[in-house]
Amino acid sequence: MAAMSPLPISNDREHAESPDARRWWLLGLLSVAQFMLVLDVTVVNVALPDIGVDLALHRGIMPWVLTTYTLVFGGLMLLGGRATDMFGARRVLLGGLAIFVVASLVSGLAADAAMLLAGRAAQGVGAALMSPAALSMVTTTFAGKDRARALGIWAAIAGAGSALGVILGGLLTSGPGWRWVFFINVPAGLIVLALTPMVIPARWRHRSGPVQVDAAGALSVTLATGAAIYGLVNVGGHGWLAVSTLVPLAVAVLLYGVFVLVERVAVAPLMPLRVLTGRPVVAGVMLMLVATGLLVGAFYLGSFYLQRLHGYSAAGTGLAFLPIALCTIIGAHGGSQAVTKLDGRVLAAGALAVAALGSGLAAAAGGPVGLVAGLSVAAIGVGAALVTAVTAALSGVVPDEAGTRSGIVNTFHELGGALGVAVLSSVAVGGVTGDISTSGVAHAFTVSAVAAVVAAVLAAIIVPAGVAPAGAIPHTH
Repeated sequence: MAAMSPLPISNDREHAESPDARRWWLLGLLSVAQFMLVLDVTVVNVALPDIGVDLALHRGIMPWVLTTYTLVFGGLMLLGGRATDMFGARRVLLGGLAIFVVASLVSGLAADAAMLLAGRAAQGVGAALMSPAALSMVTTTFAGKDRARALGIWAAIAGAGSALGVILGGLLTSGPGWRWVFFINVPAGLIVLALTPMVIPARWRHRSGPVQVDAAGALSVTLATGAAIYGLVNVGGHGWLAVSTLVPLAVAVLLYGVFVLVERVAVAPLMPLRVLTGRPVVAGVMLMLVATGLLVGAFYLGSFYLQRLHGYSAAGTGLAFLPIALCTIIGAHGGSQAVTKLDGRVLAAGALAVAALGSGLAAAAGGPVGLVAGLSVAAIGVGAALVTAVTAALSGVVPDEAGTRSGIVNTFHELGGALGVAVLSSVAVGGVTGDISTSGVAHAFTVSAVAAVVAAVLAAIIVPAGVAPAGAIPHTH
């Protein structure tokens, strides 16, 4: 562990003192920031062929344009969450956003593979700082029914952003060109960067002692999460038994074990183990893992199904996903209304049951219309499950742990997406980089339906009983 000299940090407890109008303006700005981060996971997919041709990328390099961002984003998330608690959400958010904007500009100006991959890695660093800081702000700014509404908006963005990324990627690539999938972040990011300090004025305080940095914990969990995502990403192209899959996953398990040992003895642990083992967090991360896996896996597999088997264009595939994106928003809105009225176990289990029904319909579909209809039903359940996941994990959290819990939830968002793609692509005969068939897609969505049913049963057991109290996240004065 290394000690850093004392420095002034932003006191984020002033958020709740903002007038109502200012709080909702803040949510709007944070939503734009989060939308950019989620968008950049999928927006590059459609543009990748054009990027490869324009920059003469080697076949083995092209997947890294996608993977580098996800690896760094997911790997550094817990560190970003802890930094939020240590240095203040306002400071970490603005710093991460500045990095993300500059990195997006570098990616858009890339002249070769090295410059593009460096830009994507830097985007991941900025995103890993921004995402837990932004969610921490939402959590500590709103309370009661307003918190439920805010988390509903947040979950809708997380779900719809993946679908809209495919749409936007197709439109930008076929219009002004692939570089604009990165350039579009620059003006949006600069606007958020300029307006956020006006909505959240800085208030400074000094810590009484030096800031302790758990370097060993940060390094082990970052490498572990990166190795896990890397191994899962390899499944689609190489299978579960490939060395490139098994070795990273084994390394991830080992490093997670090291992380647990380090945290047991650390004076100022990166993540106190009591936070991870608490029932609310366990329930939240399980729901987030499953819901994100179902949604992101469906988007990836569905896009290959429409393009390879039915000849859809990139833009046509994106437009076909509009009903799914809309239903995700509907589900998240419904979940945000129900979370303060229904028992958490009933809501979580019911949401996953709807997701299972929709996945089953998609499995039985005989064509694109039936597939989209089934996935739209599933998206309603997934949207509600995402709200329940965030609410469960952050219920009753004290402000000094909001960033850490937010980092945990967001880490499982990235792990869930990677896991969903890995499982569905491997079931769909040969993975998304190999041959795909109608029967393979049906088998994959059958697996989704079964997974959702199992998760629904687990949710009825694990999710804390009772209705989310109106003051679950109290205002902090």
